[in-house]
Amino acid sequence: MMFKTSLRLMLVLLLVLSCGKEKSEPEVMVNEEKSESFEYVVDQFADLKILRYQIPGWEQLSLKEQKLVYYLTQAGLSGRDIIWDQNYRHNLTIRKALETVYSDFSGDKNTEEWKAFEDYLKRVWFSNGIHHHYSNMKIKPGFSADYLKELLASSGATLEGDAFDVIFNENDSKKVNLAQGVDNIAVSATNFYGPNVTSSDVESFYGNMKSPNPEKPLSFGLNAQLVKENGVVKERVYKSGGLYGVAIDEIIKWLELAKGVAENQPQADALGLLIEYYKSGDLKTWDDYNVTWTAATEGNVDYINSFIEVYNDPLGYKGSYESIIQIKDFDMSQKMAVLSENAQWFEDNSPLMDDHKKKNVVGVSYKVVNVAGESGDASPSTPIGVNLPNSSWIRKEVGSKSVSLGNIIHSYNNAGSTGRLKEFSNDEEEVMLEEKYGQLADKLHTALHEVIGHASGQLNPGVGTTKETLKNYASTLEEGRADLVGLYYLYSPKLQELGLVDDWKSVGKAAYDGYIRNGLMTQLIRLELGDDVEEAHMRNRQWVSAWVFEKGKKDNVIEKVSRDGKTYFNINDYEKLHELFGELLRETQRIKSEGDFKAVQELVETYGVKVDQDLHSEILERNKQFNSAPYSGFVNPVLVPEMNDQGEIIAIKVTQPDSFEEQMMNYSKLYHFLPEVN
Repeated sequence: MMFKTSLRLMLVLLLVLSCGKEKSEPEVMVNEEKSESFEYVVDQFADLKILRYQIPGWEQLSLKEQKLVYYLTQAGLSGRDIIWDQNYRHNLTIRKALETVYSDFSGDKNTEEWKAFEDYLKRVWFSNGIHHHYSNMKIKPGFSADYLKELLASSGATLEGDAFDVIFNENDSKKVNLAQGVDNIAVSATNFYGPNVTSSDVESFYGNMKSPNPEKPLSFGLNAQLVKENGVVKERVYKSGGLYGVAIDEIIKWLELAKGVAENQPQADALGLLIEYYKSGDLKTWDDYNVTWTAATEGNVDYINSFIEVYNDPLGYKGSYESIIQIKDFDMSQKMAVLSENAQWFEDNSPLMDDHKKKNVVGVSYKVVNVAGESGDASPSTPIGVNLPNSSWIRKEVGSKSVSLGNIIHSYNNAGSTGRLKEFSNDEEEVMLEEKYGQLADKLHTALHEVIGHASGQLNPGVGTTKETLKNYASTLEEGRADLVGLYYLYSPKLQELGLVDDWKSVGKAAYDGYIRNGLMTQLIRLELGDDVEEAHMRNRQWVSAWVFEKGKKDNVIEKVSRDGKTYFNINDYEKLHELFGELLRETQRIKSEGDFKAVQELVETYGVKVDQDLHSEILERNKQFNSAPYSGFVNPVLVPEMNDQGEIIAIKVTQPDSFEEQMMNYSKLYHFLPEVN
């Protein structure tokens, strides 16, 4: 009995669903293990809340290991400018002008317009640019163009032409536009592609590239901007001496120092290959690095660094820069290793077609880690779990690393409330199940999604990569597929057999309640009325939920309840819902395995994009009573080295920034390596 209780408390430190990278957070944040000695909440503005996180286990690291963390953190921050420029071509110019105003304006700072300016700047900081980090829509300023001109003039700052006008006009309104029936590249503001480059240009350019070994396809386009010069399409590669070369040289400098204090030879070998990749830009070296990094599982410290996730590219080729530095949580990782050890059982017993199952699931390592620093696309809005590498052939032949960011969820849990749960739950039983089992269910979903979901299934022989076959639907299909793996097994006695739960049905019911509630209702608080669903993870949660709702109508599996002018969704038959999740999992794997573009387009467009406007309006109205912002992000702890007279590091102290503004201004001062115009 004590073992099960202790295990549950430790599982609370696991994370809510994420993959490759999930820009989300717990649907309902329940306060547990409240610590009054640490202030988690830093600030709240607009639809955003800024939190702090601690670094458990820092004092247990040796000085050499602390140096490794410090050097890796500095490497990550050195590339911060890159994500700003990748997100939009004018971002760095706009940021410099706004920050100059913020630091140098000496006029009246008590007016409503100045407060609106501060609010806008903080929102831009949070999103690494002028487009909202989640909706991708351009952030609207609460002040006039004339007022900004006054601020610029009185501060000696310069912002002219398109870079000024775009703040107020309708141009480049969406960073990533996944709408059907348009040229997704032409209508997206992301800076992965130059002016006049079209979707057909991209598909033709990369479609003509052939990997030396077709069985090990290279990630063409991952680390390059595609431009058109004099009618000729060409790449500008991110590397030393190439695009972003000045910042990349700084990254290399710190990675060299990190390599010098590596914990073991495999870790040093991986860092060496990453350095070589940054110098050459060669994608074969990138694969060699990922193979070596995936196999380097020993040690207390690990990291993610480079151009990795492709969510910000409408066609899924270009990797966004990101960095996450991690310290292993030994106890929790050992407890959850049971999933990795049983990965083959889950694959063998899945509802997939036999031809789509892997005969040998290899190398799935799963760890709970504590974050020590983040940058790029991982900050301030952070993932809460990561599974890498993304290459399908490396996953199949070598394996993958799956991590949950334990101290991040701990901060969420200490900064939240249960108000929305009670508002949107159908009855007291649903509330009770969520409060008693919800966090455990969510954390197990993360583990199943990452460890089992992304490692499961295989492509049919001769079928291209998902970005080639499923195009702009590839990301949401993969996220939904991994979600469905987790959902299918959450309602399974196998979890109790493995000692992970003591009441598998209650955990499964809580998981199903929460997923349907979020997918059909509560995630809509993140959209403005009239918006379609654009973000890949939001789309997948909606199409999964809407599909099972529709397919279960004849058996009243999920009932839409209207009471006192409010809408609820109540699950009447969990067993049948489990079967429906299995049916949809089988179909999504078929779509991926066969590269069936027509089927994925129909699935996503039918169930995942459009929003019931009456229901959306109702949910937004019901949500007005809550003060807590729907999105959260983090400031990073600051690692401060202490030096001796010889300039050697003798200790590293962990401090916390006083404010979000302080950290953002310091970052721009210390890690600004790129020119405002590239």
